[in-house]
Order: sequence, then C-alpha cells, then structure tokens
Amino acid sequence: MKNKNNKKRTSIGGQAVLEGVMMRGATSMATAVRDEDGIIRLEALRVTPLTKKNKFFGLPIVRGVISFFSSLVGGMKTMMRSAEVYGESEPTKFEKWMAEKLKVNLMSVIIGISVLLGVALAIGLFMILPTFITGLFFKQSEHPVWYAVIEGALKILIFISYIALTSLLKDIRRTYMYHGAEHKTISCYESVRKCTRVHNRCGTTFTFFVLMISIIVLVAFNALFPNLFANDGFIGKLIRVLIKIALLPLVAGLSYELLKGLARTDLWLVYPLKLPGLLLQRLTPRAPDDGMMEVAITAFNKVLSMDADPEEPECKFVTARKLAEVLAETKKTFADNGIDDSDAEWLVSIATGIKRSELGTDRTVSPKNIEKINGWVNDRLSGRPLAYIVGDVDFYGNKIFVDESVLIPRPETEELVEFACSEIGETDTVLDLCAGSGAIAVTVKKRTNAEVSASDISSAAIEIAKKNALENGAEIEFYQSDLFENINEKFSVIISNPPYIRSADIDLLDREVKDFEPKTALDGGADGLDFYRRIAVSAREHLTEGGKLFMECGEGQADDIKEIFKDYSEVVVKKDINGIDRMIKVVK
Repeated sequence: MKNKNNKKRTSIGGQAVLEGVMMRGATSMATAVRDEDGIIRLEALRVTPLTKKNKFFGLPIVRGVISFFSSLVGGMKTMMRSAEVYGESEPTKFEKWMAEKLKVNLMSVIIGISVLLGVALAIGLFMILPTFITGLFFKQSEHPVWYAVIEGALKILIFISYIALTSLLKDIRRTYMYHGAEHKTISCYESVRKCTRVHNRCGTTFTFFVLMISIIVLVAFNALFPNLFANDGFIGKLIRVLIKIALLPLVAGLSYELLKGLARTDLWLVYPLKLPGLLLQRLTPRAPDDGMMEVAITAFNKVLSMDADPEEPECKFVTARKLAEVLAETKKTFADNGIDDSDAEWLVSIATGIKRSELGTDRTVSPKNIEKINGWVNDRLSGRPLAYIVGDVDFYGNKIFVDESVLIPRPETEELVEFACSEIGETDTVLDLCAGSGAIAVTVKKRTNAEVSASDISSAAIEIAKKNALENGAEIEFYQSDLFENINEKFSVIISNPPYIRSADIDLLDREVKDFEPKTALDGGADGLDFYRRIAVSAREHLTEGGKLFMECGEGQADDIKEIFKDYSEVVVKKDINGIDRMIKVVK
C-alpha cells in the first residue's frame, strides 16, 4: 500500500546481530548472517506474536510492554544464533573439556553471563549512576521535581556518551553498520526517494523515547507522591531505583505507542518530536558497505516472501557439527539406502579435507563443509557415482578428473596399465585408443616417459583427457577419432579399454553405471565384441613390426577375442587379481 507521498508502508522491522541482520514481519522472522567463509546463511521461522494470541495483549500500552520484553528476549536468542553461525572455528581444549566433563557449552555460558552483565550494566548506568550523581547536588526530599529533571537529563547524556564510546570499538561499529543496512533496506522498500540509514521505527529512537517519557513519568510521580522520597539515605535511594524498575513497563508501553503513532505520519507538525531520535541515529546506524546491504536484503526478502505465502517453508541455519556425528549420520543414511559404508567415509573425507584414516579424531566440521556433505549425500542417494560427485578419482596414484562424459576408471584397468607398462620402454610410441578420461595415457607417460598419444570419438572426453594431462604434467598428443579413422601414424604399442558390454545387458547394470556413465563407452554391440572386430581389422596398419596391442575385456570374452585376433602372430590372455581372464596381449 502507498500513501499520497508515493511511500509504501511495511510492518517489517529488525535488528542488527553478529555479522548479520534479523528482520521480523507479521507472520515470519528471518535472520541472515555472513559467516567466516563469506557465505550468507539464512534462518527463517514462522512466528505468532503474543498480541495475536490474546486480545488483552493487543491493547494499547499493554502491547508496547509485551513488544518491549519479547524483543529483549527474542533479540538475545537471535544474537546467540548468529554467534553459532559466525563462531564456527575449532573448539579449544578448554571448550572440549567443558563439553565432555561438565556437559556445558562454553558459548552458552559466555552469552548467559553477558546477558546478566548487560542487565547489570544497564541498571548501573541508567538508574543507579544518575541517581548517585544527582544526589551529590540535590536532596530529592527537598527538590523532588528538579531532582527528577536533572536525573533524566543525566540519563540522556550517559546514553549518548555510551553510544559514542561503543562506536569506537571495531565489532560494535560493524554491528552499527549492519543496523544501518537494516534501516536502508526497509527505507528503500518504503520510499522511492533517496534511501536513508535513519528510520522512524528505530530502536535507538525508541530508547530515546523511553528516556524522555521516564523523565516525564518520574517528574509527575515525584510531584504527586513527594513523601515517598523523604528518605535521602541508602534505603531511600534503593526504593527510588525499585520504583523506576516498576514503572519501566508503563514507560515502555507509552514509548511504543508514541513510536508507532509518529511512524505512521510524515506531517511536519510532529517532526520536532521525531527529530531527537533521528539525530541520535546519526551515531548508531552507521553507513553500511555493499556486503552488509546484501545480508539485510536477503533477510528482508525472505520475510516479505513468507508473509505473502503461508506455504513457503521455514529454513534453519547450517551450523558447525562434530565430525563423529556427521560421519555416523552419513553412514546410517547410506546403509538405509543400500550404499556401502566406504562411500560415506570417502565422501566425508574428501568434503572436509580430513584423511580417511583420521576420521575418528575429535574435529569440528564447518557449516560450509556441512552444506557440501549434505549436497553430496543427496546426490549419492540419487544414484550418482561418488567419483562424479567429487569430480575426480585416484588412478595409479594420479588425480584423474571425471564427469558424465567419460567412464570412471576401474581398478582392473590399473592392472591393464601395469601389464602394458612392464613391456614399454622410453623409446616406444604408444596410443591410448578409446582414451576416455585419459587415465591410461597419463599413467603410461608418467611411468615410462614414452611418446604417448590418445584418441576418442567424443570431443567432451578429449577435453577431460587434455585437462588431466595438463594437471598431471603429462605431454600427450590428442586425436578426436572414431577408432583409427583420423589417425595415420604407426605405434609400437596400442592400449585400449573399448566398450565391451552386451547391448541387452546395459539395462541390467547397477543404477550408478546405466543411468550416469556414457552408454557409448559401455555398449559393445549384440555380443559385446563389435569394437574388438573393428580393432582387429585396422590395428595391423597402425602397429610397427612386432608391435603390441594390450586390451581389457569382459568376463567370459577372452576365448572369443583370441579367435578374432587369430591371424596375429601371438595372442596372450592374462588373469586379473580375482582370477578372471581380463587382459589380452596381441603381437603383430
């Protein structure tokens, strides 16, 4: 809704928290915090104000009292939550001891003590100290009204000095800047005019109103009940402090109504009432940087969205957690879905950068890594292979990048490379045929320093293979070719892991293979031997005299492949570590 000044109104308000902003609307509350990694983290909850739950709580003045105290409690809880997000570093030995021996969270203890100290400081600064100073010059029993006026003026002076001095502290100054980001965000929404970091409903203005109205109330109280202040001794001063505390709800309620009433109008006649609070905001809401504005806008937009759509879900902060808890939870999730424990261990190890052998140590996992693990777990539950999720796999000690355009290198292919490398020298020329990720070519080059080339029909596979060669420091020449179609050179050694799965068997493969790995790299035709026949026809032209061809094959295919290559001078079958005929060596 807009008024005649083309200014929209919103009930959304907020507060600055540790490295973030909380925004609260009619039905929701959102807190955005930028963590130590620079990531904006968001928590959004549905809320029902007490004033909506009970009609009495919604009455004028009463609603101000309820709002005042609920804001104090809610604000502290929000501050504690923001501290959980931002304070995500490894716990100290003392923190661990507190948690293990005393079952106490040190951060909660520190925040609890801070709350008590804050309350004590507020009572000391704004009730006891003004009373003490004023008592040095006046006796309240003799000048009750002037006593209240001077005491009130001292409260305002102390309040302004407190704001000015605390703004010199770096962390407090940053909080004031987030305060400014909160104001600018709401102001930008409410007005098409130049946005400002001051705002009519600011807590600073509210505090000023509390101080001013407390002066008026206490002056009136002193004038009406002078006999209550006849005792200028310690007991008298104590009674006066208790009376001020007792009157605080009334003062807060009246201040709330004044704040809300003035915020609803831009009439110039009421501007003098707004002016002191707006001037004070020149001290607290500091000019924010762009990053702080981004945080405030994130929280504001979430509240707008949730208030507009009752179906929009809540969200929780991702906070640091114990490594043991994360690992146990991941293992259970995988076990419930038929996924091996080892996948859980590798996933957590790679995501956190902690060695698999050290996963049992007492460590904390940061929110950034918790989010990464959660995303990877969901990916893995969809059937996506772990290697594609993390983006690489270890092959013969080399880090090989993989994605869905190439097959994931298997341990049996490492055995093929070992077999071939035992007969390759530095003067050999080697071709990795159907190279895929280039794992074979990279390993042969690094192990033998022979002259190595690699080819594949897929341009995407060639790009991955080139990346792996570059990352592993292996100098390799690449061809995009359907087998030998674009290759004219001869080689002393050709190594190939061609497609050898029977077409009818593709749908019988594990979900991880059939749904994610490239079918062109799996499908070997009706009997799985199409590529071996094609290689047998063309390999002679591309092998030097006495040249050798090393190939991987599927279980039960070795005899048929020997028959296909029967015209070559020698065909040797070698078993893998499991005793399966897995490798074929053919000599021209």
